[in-house]
Amino acid sequence: MKKEKSIELLNRAVADEMAAVNQYMYFHFRCDDYGYDLLSNLFKRTAIHEMTHVEQLAERILFLKGEVEMAPSSPVQKIHDVKQMLARAAEMEAGSVRDYNDWANECAANADSVTKKQFEALVAEEEAHLDQFETELENLEKFGDHYLALQSIERSKSVSAQMGASSAE
Repeated sequence: MKKEKSIELLNRAVADEMAAVNQYMYFHFRCDDYGYDLLSNLFKRTAIHEMTHVEQLAERILFLKGEVEMAPSSPVQKIHDVKQMLARAAEMEAGSVRDYNDWANECAANADSVTKKQFEALVAEEEAHLDQFETELENLEKFGDHYLALQSIERSKSVSAQMGASSAE
């Protein structure tokens, strides 16, 4: 096994996952500010899931006696348009699926079946994220701004209900 190559690939994955965490948290903050609770929560949950990927990758790097590099692979893009956020998220997930498939094959060629399996498991999880973001994009295409307006209305109803409950005390 060429563990140096596996460590290099694992650290590239850590960098990509860190970039995803930062980007998705930015999208979470933006969508929350807009009152789009469903999308805000989707981005937050996905960011948290990506954090677990960082942890899993770091554990493997340390097992291989490597050093975990925690620098994100790219800066946060300041996107304010929800459709562009979802498109960017889908693009990031598709890139991860492609890279992790390639890296699994590379690990297999270097006789590191454990890291290969780890990348294969990540492919399945990133495909699930990709599917979620593509579904949201389809909803936005199908329902247009009404889709976002419904999320904003739900937020308003929730805030009103909370205010009513606190004034009744």
